Amino acid sequence: MCSGTTWTTQTKRRVFTFDPQRFGDLPEMVKEFHRQGMKTQGSSSSSPPGSYRPFDEGLRRVRIHQECPRDSPLLGRCGRAPRRSQTSPIPRRGAWWRENIEDFHSKVPRRRPLWIDMNEPSSFVQGSVEGCPNTDLESPPLRSRCDRRSPELSYTVYVRPAEHLLSLQPAQPLWADRGQRHLQVRGDTASALAEGSSNPVPLFCPAPRSPGWVVSPPTGRETFRATGSSYAIPSLLCCCLGCTGYPLVGADVCGFGGDTTEELCVRWMQLGAFYPFMRNHNDRSNIPQEPYVFGQRAQAAMRGALTLRYSLLPLLYTLFHHAHSAASTVARPLFLEFPSDPNCQTVDRQFLWGSSLLISPVLEQGSVELAVYLPPGTWYSLPDGQPFHSRGQYLLLPAPLDTINVHLREGHIIPQQEPALTTAASRTNPFLLTVALSAEGWARGELFWDDGDSLDTFEMGDYSYLLFIAGEAMLVSQPLKTNGALDGLVLDEVRIFGVPSPPLDVWVNGERLRDFSYRSDTQVLTVPSLALPMAESFTMHWRL
Repeated sequence: MCSGTTWTTQTKRRVFTFDPQRFGDLPEMVKEFHRQGMKTQGSSSSSPPGSYRPFDEGLRRVRIHQECPRDSPLLGRCGRAPRRSQTSPIPRRGAWWRENIEDFHSKVPRRRPLWIDMNEPSSFVQGSVEGCPNTDLESPPLRSRCDRRSPELSYTVYVRPAEHLLSLQPAQPLWADRGQRHLQVRGDTASALAEGSSNPVPLFCPAPRSPGWVVSPPTGRETFRATGSSYAIPSLLCCCLGCTGYPLVGADVCGFGGDTTEELCVRWMQLGAFYPFMRNHNDRSNIPQEPYVFGQRAQAAMRGALTLRYSLLPLLYTLFHHAHSAASTVARPLFLEFPSDPNCQTVDRQFLWGSSLLISPVLEQGSVELAVYLPPGTWYSLPDGQPFHSRGQYLLLPAPLDTINVHLREGHIIPQQEPALTTAASRTNPFLLTVALSAEGWARGELFWDDGDSLDTFEMGDYSYLLFIAGEAMLVSQPLKTNGALDGLVLDEVRIFGVPSPPLDVWVNGERLRDFSYRSDTQVLTVPSLALPMAESFTMHWRL
């Protein structure tokens, strides 16, 4: 769902393997998916010792210390599977990753990102399954409060660097005492992953409060189905963004523990469409929760949410560029954008994408309307441009099952694209600009664009960057930098919200247009069928 991606798994939960009985044709299937512009996602986790080469070779290379009485690796639990943990000097771990990734890709095509599941390593039991001593090291004074509902999920493995010892302890903040530090996935592991894939973004899955080198921490496998979607928002904004600053985050859509319902899954899909990282993830013991198992009305609502997400991928991609280059947030709490508004300090059921989009999902069963807080200013309904002029107040808005309320903030211009079934196909489709004029008639936006696959394009200058400015009944697109990535792509339509009166005429690059429309009830000007090259500047103005 996040990138036209399918997920594959291992045999007997063993890393660097796939099930030869159920997935014997996996290599050919992966090749076919790649030909269709889709990506496949490999998942990895630990496995019992003495049973296959990656684990055995890892044991041979590392130094293991066991605080428990048995002379064996620490045995924890990850989900339903036992999990053994060890540590090693960084160079040895990097070589281990490289060798195993190369061996795996000798069997399965290389163009696969890797999902490094529960990489701290973490454990779902306190101590180990055999038990550990109740000492001050195993029960330290500082503990994470990030997941109060499931305390066992806050447990992770820590290293005391002076002694190179492993100890399973509650997850702690970076300033924990006693000289402890988190077992980090360091740069050598990252470089090994990059060398092992032509699409080398590693997706790591840590516990909620874990620091260290992590690309994308899911906010936890939500276990409270009825309320999990509402808990996921503060977890997304506070724990993963406020505490760690990792932008690519998201909870398991429709929940992981226990059975979902049709309504819950629809509402969670609508919310999840605005997670920076979105995936529908289920436990084996639960009823199916793929969109196609539900009724036609539910399917249509889910399809609408995914279509909206895909149409907004140019905006999301630009937000991730700013997160990478300037450490800004992608999903953003309202109080961060409006620090002087005291009402925003308690809003934890709405959030922003960047500074422009306000997302207000339904989180209560049976609700068909929603109290939405709008900070001071004008906010436009994204689907139709209906304006709402707020003094900083709650408004009761319709929210039927097929609707998630999304509002565009005045003064912003967002790039969109006609959605397709995969991100690869979407990237070739025409663009749309949505302009939300302020009360003074101005707006600003931008687009970052590269090949969508290569690493370090910003550092190497291999990207395109466009600036959009609206003011005085005029819209200008100015390419500040181009690299050929936008060649062949066109701007098909412009929507301008907040045009106070019907335009007499519309001009683009000095040419008068006949094809435009204006709605007096919403004050929206729409200019379709433009076919303007995205890589070239243009000027549009309208005469009132």
